[in-house]
Amino acid sequence: MDSHESARGHVTGEALYTDDLLARFPRLLHAWPVCAPHAHARLLSLDPGPALAAPGVLHVLTGADVPGEGDSGANRHDEPLFPMEILHHRQAVAWVLGETLPAAQGGAALVQATYEPLPAILSIEAAIAAESFHAGPHRLTRGDVCVPSFLQLEGELRIGGQEHFYLETHAALAWRDESGGVALQCSTQHPSEAQEIVSRVLGLPRNQITVECLRMGGAFGGKEVQSNPFAAIAALGAWVTGRPVRVRLTRQLDMALTGKRHPYLIRYAAGFAEDGRLLTLKAQLYSDGGWSLDLSEPILWRSIFHLDNAYLLPNVECTGYVCRTHKTSQTAFRGFGGPQGMLAIEEILSQAAQRLGLPAEVVRERNFYREGDVTHYGQPVKDAARITRIWEHLKATSDFDERRRAITSANAASPHRKRGLAITPVKFGISFTATFFNQAGAFVLIFRDGSVQVNHGGTEMGQGLQTKILRIAAGTLGVPPETIRLMPTNTGKVPNTSPTAASAGTDLNGAAVADACRQLRARLDEVAGGSTFAERCERAYLQRVPLFAEGYYRTPEIHYDRQTGQGRPFYYYAYGAAVSEVEIDRFTGDCRVLRVDILEDVGDSISPVIDRGQIEGGFLQGLGWLTIEELLWDAQGRLASNSASTYKLPSWSELPDDFRVDFLERATEPGVIFGSKAVGEPPLMLAISAREAIRDAIAAFRPGPVHLDSPATAERIFFAIRGGA
Repeated sequence: MDSHESARGHVTGEALYTDDLLARFPRLLHAWPVCAPHAHARLLSLDPGPALAAPGVLHVLTGADVPGEGDSGANRHDEPLFPMEILHHRQAVAWVLGETLPAAQGGAALVQATYEPLPAILSIEAAIAAESFHAGPHRLTRGDVCVPSFLQLEGELRIGGQEHFYLETHAALAWRDESGGVALQCSTQHPSEAQEIVSRVLGLPRNQITVECLRMGGAFGGKEVQSNPFAAIAALGAWVTGRPVRVRLTRQLDMALTGKRHPYLIRYAAGFAEDGRLLTLKAQLYSDGGWSLDLSEPILWRSIFHLDNAYLLPNVECTGYVCRTHKTSQTAFRGFGGPQGMLAIEEILSQAAQRLGLPAEVVRERNFYREGDVTHYGQPVKDAARITRIWEHLKATSDFDERRRAITSANAASPHRKRGLAITPVKFGISFTATFFNQAGAFVLIFRDGSVQVNHGGTEMGQGLQTKILRIAAGTLGVPPETIRLMPTNTGKVPNTSPTAASAGTDLNGAAVADACRQLRARLDEVAGGSTFAERCERAYLQRVPLFAEGYYRTPEIHYDRQTGQGRPFYYYAYGAAVSEVEIDRFTGDCRVLRVDILEDVGDSISPVIDRGQIEGGFLQGLGWLTIEELLWDAQGRLASNSASTYKLPSWSELPDDFRVDFLERATEPGVIFGSKAVGEPPLMLAISAREAIRDAIAAFRPGPVHLDSPATAERIFFAIRGGA
């Protein structure tokens, strides 16, 4: 069994998601927000009277309804559910509960609110000028950045954000249960945190709150913490009215209210030897955190940690700030800050290569980590030889050198269309940098007929976690996968779960499930008789052998000091490399990706089909971030690219004409479940190769270094060909 465990349900529409459960609640109320029309303002008055007088409106939720703490901020408690100061455009100030969705929407339009507009900070540069920061400076240093060098290089790089655009928008259902507590179905990557926030808002202990997640229609980090306020509103509505309450955002509302990948401004000064070796690096990283802190601090730290990508930084001084702006609160997104840091070092190496007159791939090779090297945060780079091994193998199998010569010849004969070729590596750290999240629990039950139920704390968002868990449980127990039922993630079954994020879902939950299954297998092995698994289970029951077990896992050997940024924040590294070939048009800036070759280190793959899908999908999502997906806000702080008609997503036209994916052989990762490696986030950064291929193609049109902010849209390519920024 190697197909996705829910593939049939996805194709037929039988797979259920949060909002598919409405029919179970005949007295359901619908919630809709009252949104402020300013990016920054003071709420002067709020009159729900006209809305309450409208047909079908039952209640208008305001701060007066909150029995506990009216805040959903996961870290700093800086996200009021009913704010008096508006901090981003369309921020919700109240929620209308209606018998139907149109009634709730109509009621929201009738709520009378008055505001005093205030000046808004809408860019990183404006935040720096106003010294408007959520956090920072965070500093990490090593060595002496004043070492003399042959080439001194200074510059800036602007990196755009990215909309998650999960197929299923935010959704939550809440109702009062039979014991007086509150139960929720929620599209969330972190049910235990949703439980915590609802507990806080209602002023109830956590054992009175149960959160379940059947599955999500995508998340990519956008439902790690940002599902919490919608769960809290649904729960509050159910608590106040005694009736089930549904919150589900439309696409435009989801894009207007929820956070994105963080835009960055990176300023750098680097020194290089004549042969292309990086000697010194000073970097300032400014992320646009938006209106609240959210996860911006650990995201910034991961950017700092991944500023090296696959390269030794012998002398480095890095400073990071989270800027406070009046925009959506930016949040986790696949890669969690790593992509921005890695893009920065690739930009710097490419700029140096062009100025030194060296091929970019040669400069990259000369800066690779070698065995025995240590990162700038003090972690030895285990298996550093894999970087060179992957690089050399991929160059050979992709015919890199031969294609380079062919492209040079073809470009000389083509005045209006040029091709570019680039190869870039990936070294990505696997583990939560918040050490306490690196733990997981499981609860496995075997019934007398030999059928099995598996409960764990991970959530399925389409990435194939449940498929891998099924194979782990079946393999450890020695039973066919069809005898196992994977249960929905539920805080009443496995408590205190970690978010399904950081590419660690299988590493953590798979190991916990295997622990429980090993206990059960050992008990059954002691039971005499029985020719089938079911017979042994029946005999075990009759002999009073317990047929249920709790499993637990915590990642060993990881630690780091937040004050110094030193330690071992990652249990291991995932490695990979990609070669991309593109063609661009001088008159339009249009870009076509012609061919992509990927070699990925996935260890011993638990499910090759799932891993291949993650690599292909991750690369394409990274390609979208780096080339076509552009978030734009207007002068009033409104998100202008707020729908599929104005925000361009990758589609069939962006797929490479020739897409080749292979796994590194002989790559077992000791100490990880079944010798496998994480594959959720690392492939996204392989798309940097396409961006660098675009730079290579631009350079074929004109001499001189190529500056290219991100994303490399057709407009930016067009002006870069003409020598503009």
